[in-house]
Amino acid sequence: MPELVKACIRDIPDFPKPGILFKDITTAIKDRDAFKRIVDYITDEFKDADIDYVTGIESRGFIFGAPVAYNLGAGLVVIRKPGKLPSEVEQMEYELEYGTDCIEIHKDAIEPGKRVLLVDDLLATGGTASAACELIKKIGGNPVGVAFVIELLFLNGMKKMPDNKNIKVVSMVKY
Repeated sequence: MPELVKACIRDIPDFPKPGILFKDITTAIKDRDAFKRIVDYITDEFKDADIDYVTGIESRGFIFGAPVAYNLGAGLVVIRKPGKLPSEVEQMEYELEYGTDCIEIHKDAIEPGKRVLLVDDLLATGGTASAACELIKKIGGNPVGVAFVIELLFLNGMKKMPDNKNIKVVSMVKY
């Protein structure tokens, strides 16, 4: 299953900066079989986890988070870049493999103790996902899972994932 998806992901050299080899998922999501396999993989990994909310990180996390939330019978909560959410927010700054960034979540997006699955397209250095897990905890949510379509093993992003036996972290395609 990962091989079909991997075959549909194209490399874009020097994007968004020189020296970065960007893994482009647009070619995988336009392929109906690859897209279905991605959504089914994440859904299957967490079908018994009693997920209340799936969170997707702007913007590619929305692509996978929405159908996974639907399949799991969960709500969808979005984590966005600054200035995009209309109500009161919590925010977190973090480091990327090529700079720094910030993400936000509505303060009232997740009720205390609710079980949350975080979904994103790519695990690189782990900064974005780690910050998102901290945001979820900050507003009272209980992150129980993190799912990625792609993991760049050479950047060691798994080392930044929450060190907790109660949080399952998975990635479908590894480079």
